[in-house]
Amino acid sequence: MRRSYPVVAAALCMLCTACSVVRKLPEGSYLVQKVTIEDDRSVPKDERITASELDRYVWQSPNKRFLGINFYAWVYNQANPDKDNWWNRFKRKIGQKPVIYDPALTLKSAENLKAYMESHGFFSSQVHYSVDTTSRRKRAIITYRTEQGPPSRYGKIDYEFNDKFIGKIILQDTAGTLVRPGDIFNSATLDAERERITRYLRDRGYYKFSVNNISYRYPYDTVGNRIGDLTMVVKQYLTGYNDRGEPVMENNKVYRISEINMLPGYDPTVSFTDRETHYDTVAFRGLNVVYDGKHNVRPRVLRQAIPLYPNYLYNAEQINRTYSNVMSLGYFKSARITFDELPAPDSANLVSYIGDAGDSLATQYTQEGYLRCNILGTPQLKQSYKIDLEGTTTASFYGLKASVGYQNRNLFRGMESFDISFSVGHEFMKSRDSGKRNAKEFGVTAGLVFPRFLLPFFPSRYRPSLVTPRTRLELSFNYQDRPYYRRTLSSMTWTYTWSNEKYSSFAVRPIDLNLVDMSYIDQDFLDKLQNLYLRNSYTSQLIAGISGSYTYNNQMKHPGRNATLVRFNWETAGNLLDGLEHLFSSPARGKGYYEIFGIRYSQYFRVDLSASRKIMLGEKTALAGRLYGGCGLAYGNSVSIPFDRLFYCGGSNGMRGWIPRMLGPGSVPVDPDKVTYPAQLGDMKLEANLEFRFPIWGIFYGATFLDAGNIWFMGNNAEEYSPEAVFHFRNFYKQLGFNTGLGIRLDIKFAVLRLDWGIQLHNPNNPAGKRWIHNFRWRNTALNFGVGYPF
Repeated sequence: MRRSYPVVAAALCMLCTACSVVRKLPEGSYLVQKVTIEDDRSVPKDERITASELDRYVWQSPNKRFLGINFYAWVYNQANPDKDNWWNRFKRKIGQKPVIYDPALTLKSAENLKAYMESHGFFSSQVHYSVDTTSRRKRAIITYRTEQGPPSRYGKIDYEFNDKFIGKIILQDTAGTLVRPGDIFNSATLDAERERITRYLRDRGYYKFSVNNISYRYPYDTVGNRIGDLTMVVKQYLTGYNDRGEPVMENNKVYRISEINMLPGYDPTVSFTDRETHYDTVAFRGLNVVYDGKHNVRPRVLRQAIPLYPNYLYNAEQINRTYSNVMSLGYFKSARITFDELPAPDSANLVSYIGDAGDSLATQYTQEGYLRCNILGTPQLKQSYKIDLEGTTTASFYGLKASVGYQNRNLFRGMESFDISFSVGHEFMKSRDSGKRNAKEFGVTAGLVFPRFLLPFFPSRYRPSLVTPRTRLELSFNYQDRPYYRRTLSSMTWTYTWSNEKYSSFAVRPIDLNLVDMSYIDQDFLDKLQNLYLRNSYTSQLIAGISGSYTYNNQMKHPGRNATLVRFNWETAGNLLDGLEHLFSSPARGKGYYEIFGIRYSQYFRVDLSASRKIMLGEKTALAGRLYGGCGLAYGNSVSIPFDRLFYCGGSNGMRGWIPRMLGPGSVPVDPDKVTYPAQLGDMKLEANLEFRFPIWGIFYGATFLDAGNIWFMGNNAEEYSPEAVFHFRNFYKQLGFNTGLGIRLDIKFAVLRLDWGIQLHNPNNPAGKRWIHNFRWRNTALNFGVGYPF
């Protein structure tokens, strides 16, 4: 009986909370308990307007709930309305004001639902509603029932051009129309068609054309077959009114850019249009660079980023691209593009038809206008500094690390970004049996970014399809003095990055050089390492190769909608060195491989592909999935891939039921109690992830997930590994690890903080017969913290 006390107590608390919400309501008032919309099931599914579409047009919705009770309304009611202190304000902020039934708002909601259905072509629709105030005390249950009726459709699609000149341009793009005969009338689609035509014309010189220049006539049949002919009316441009107050209409003007001014040092507090005498203008290939003082940016660099030239037709798409190019330089804090219409010349400049084809028998004319384009860029601070201090502690050491960074955003007056950082760290080992209890680390990293391609590539102005081309040179040096070893890590990379006009971005690193020089290692420490690849990580290595990546991501341009993300990475190393070695030298005496400066260089290739898809199930609810595969192969001068190029499973972005490097390879038996250093690695990886994301409250979101995957070794050196670690197509699915779990996310706008608790379901590294886990144990779970979504 005692075990039932907590359940009874919880039920009583929930009952008291529910009752207290309506206790303070005046007589005759009702709390909105539930709102239901019943859509018209007699309408075919492909034409039915669902309740989820109509829900947003209801003026009164019930209060949010927690665990099925009106918790937020209850918290709000706990605030004393006569006191305005911080505690009561906090209650009102956390809670939610009770939603009281209002008959006028219910009637207005029904009218909204009817108006929405009419806007989608169901002009004879009806909405009936009922309010139940007797089922529960002081609570109202509102039900809306919709009747769509038969839809009205388009017959013929006609055009009426008051501006005859513009008609030819619109008619040549009718293949892209959103409105077709036989479709159901939809005002939203008609608005989208107006916007599509407006964008089409604004990309062809019509600077002043707007959606207001297009209207529709639709005299539909309400009695017979409910089909009406749609007429699109394209109006002329209103230039003013005559003496009698009558509107004066003319054909819409076609505009050309006459002058392009770029102000790289624009101060928003000073008007540029005044053109004061202290401005200094430098003309370069049709671009006027206007300096206010020192010439701190070279005109050539600005010219490469601006795809506009004098006498070009106004093109809204090119204007947007100009803004993106200017901001991608990394030099400007903000940018703004404005246009000034220049006075018309004494003799009007008339142009005949502009388009892909013309009718010489019926030539139309319109006037040509001219624009002055002003690109106003406000620069960031040229120089900045950064100081970081980081302290860490674990069961085995205390650590302190300090770093100092410097950045210059315009080193050579070409908007080059130079950054350099120095770091110093010291660790004190707690272990008393350690012969050397201190560890030191020193590092320096320097990078130089050019907002353009450097040789051997041609300048980016010859490839207008490229967006944000960059060249980055980075050098790094890190010295580590640990209790059991000393080593120096050096690297140099030369990277080209760019993107296209849609969703793809690319990177190529023709120089990717890494050198690990082990100057000392304690032999006893090395002998204790049983993992072959972990032992290899403590040897001197030289990796010289070429690498690249491709990314497709449409999420940034379509936030809150379905999105696809694809990443492909590839790298190969040692081929050039191996070719030169074979031409001009022989392997070292007594060794079957080549060395450079006494270090055996690596030769291998490695590829991996990740494809993920997010499907929105609601405004903030989504289902996301990912497939991942990768493999690597050592050959020539190497028998294994370098340690840090191998694949692993586990962690916050993969198999979340394991900590990093604790799953696999294959079904090799692993006793986690005897693992001193997680180092389960392989040269092949397969993984699949599925995650359901949902809102909880405010900035808190939740997730439940399922992961499957593992790592293996390829068969090229199968004799060196346990047979359970080698990938075989016939039985690899039996070696997959499975886990599920729950996660919580904190969305703070500029970042998403994530904590996932994964629970193992199938561990292939357990003994046969014990791999499916039926009994919950803490050792079979893992907590993983991450920043951003895992995929």
